[in-house]
Amino acid sequence: MAQLTDVQPHAVVPIVALDVPDRAGAAAVVARLGASCDFYKVGLELFSAEGPAVVAWLRDQGKSVFVDLKLHDIPNTVRGAARAVARHGASLLTVHASGGTDMVRAAVDGAAEGADRSEGAGGCGILGVTILTSLDGPAVGRAWGREAVDVEAEVVRLAGVVAEGDGAGIVCSGHEAAAVRGRFGDRLGLLVPGIRLPGGAVHDQRRVMTPGEAAGAGARWLILGRAVTGAEDPVAAMAAVRASVLASAT
Repeated sequence: MAQLTDVQPHAVVPIVALDVPDRAGAAAVVARLGASCDFYKVGLELFSAEGPAVVAWLRDQGKSVFVDLKLHDIPNTVRGAARAVARHGASLLTVHASGGTDMVRAAVDGAAEGADRSEGAGGCGILGVTILTSLDGPAVGRAWGREAVDVEAEVVRLAGVVAEGDGAGIVCSGHEAAAVRGRFGDRLGLLVPGIRLPGGAVHDQRRVMTPGEAAGAGARWLILGRAVTGAEDPVAAMAAVRASVLASAT
């Protein structure tokens, strides 16, 4: 499994989502946050607009990068894609856990190959996406043609697929984090999206938590979107996130 030297094994690391249409928008966010944030997420919109060069650009700014592409294809194709992303210095990359153990393992192998050719520091960990935080049990049931879905049970099941494929961790909501930790302990790092500051708007998410709640449940990485980038003072919002995480540890 690729080693994640950009993060401490048990630190709770905030990651700000660059949900912007182009590099100019990303540069504005990075400049506004300055030294208050050193880890960013590049998702489908920005990656599709700017390509892997945006990952290398962020690395040149001294930032770590989580590339959230949610890959899901045959193992050989995913291996090649993971190799290419890791070669540009990404620290984390997502695949869909539902792609199966062989696909997850292929992504892990490809990321290791790419990291060996990368000028960036550290390896590229593969995270398996379980159930999107924009979905709840009834919504998953409709998508899967079932009357009811136990989201927590499905997340734990898919976490097993990722563990078997030697993935570094999973993406899940904070509501399932404790169950995953109870089953896998420190074997899988947990990346938790849907983070909102107390009193913040939920937007298009359904299963949300505050930073402190997610950290207390066992999250290793927290994805912060509009709670920070949409704040009147993003630097103060980042400080509030860190304070909430610290408070959860006391």
